[in-house]
Amino acid sequence: MIDDISPAAAWAAVSGRPNAHLVDVRTPMEWEHIGVPDLSSAGRTLVRDSWQLPPAGQVNPHFLATLEQAGIGKTDEIYFICRSGARSMAAAHAAYDAGYHNVFNVADGFEGPEDATGSRGRLAGWQASELPWTRG
Repeated sequence: MIDDISPAAAWAAVSGRPNAHLVDVRTPMEWEHIGVPDLSSAGRTLVRDSWQLPPAGQVNPHFLATLEQAGIGKTDEIYFICRSGARSMAAAHAAYDAGYHNVFNVADGFEGPEDATGSRGRLAGWQASELPWTRG
């Protein structure tokens, strides 16, 4: 079972433990146009590893290889984040099945659910939690 964890708890883990990694599984377009978690104040680097590839949304066949190339070990903690928590949960399950057993899903993702106006980033998620982030 993959646990959901709050954005604040993911930030605390990644900024406080050297074996904890934040992996953003959104697409390059999302990273560039919406923004990304900024781990620089913690002296850490965000791992960007798209779970699905545009335009058709097929699963990235190099997903697990990118985790290895980023130096993430099988016993490290991995916190997966996407827009709202669905892709990151799928990515966490794939990583778990590949032997990464300390995996977590960041609940509500980077932007969280839509509000009454259809906008994201205000109700829940990394942005709404006022955690550090930057454009692309």
